[in-house]
Amino acid sequence: MSAGTFAAPVAGPGFVGLKSNSSSLWPSATYSIEWKKKTVSNGSKIHCMKTWNPINNKKFETLSYLPPLSDDSIAKEIDYMLKKRWTPCLEFDEFGCIHRANSQMPGYYDGRYWTLWKLPMFGCNDSSQVLNEINECKKTYPNAYIRCLAFDNKRHMQAMAFVIHKPTTTTTN
Repeated sequence: MSAGTFAAPVAGPGFVGLKSNSSSLWPSATYSIEWKKKTVSNGSKIHCMKTWNPINNKKFETLSYLPPLSDDSIAKEIDYMLKKRWTPCLEFDEFGCIHRANSQMPGYYDGRYWTLWKLPMFGCNDSSQVLNEINECKKTYPNAYIRCLAFDNKRHMQAMAFVIHKPTTTTTN
């Protein structure tokens, strides 16, 4: 897809970045050239610069900004992992983020790592195998966050991760 696919005409003066192509934003009779150089403005595009509300709205990996993924969407992501010859793995956690429970020392966090659900699925060749494990993990831990990871055994690193399940009731610490 090209960027032109998502482009929509916008009424008003043209913009390049945050600078206007139109001189109508600064009436020359009222403002001096020096004032224009000192003032920062994005003109009429201020409504486009909304920020994300972080209050009671936790976000995790990249796909967490989307609505909950369907089984078909999860299967497509897992098929992509398998096509790249990555090893799928499931993890779960009660909190879903880094937290401190046992120590207040700097740099010590209990929730840095999530708990592994069984072993990584070495030799997995079908997304339905992973979906079965996801459903089993959901039944066993209904109030836990569950995420799927992909490990690249050639580069020895985590190549992909996304949250599959968010509990309806969360535990706060």
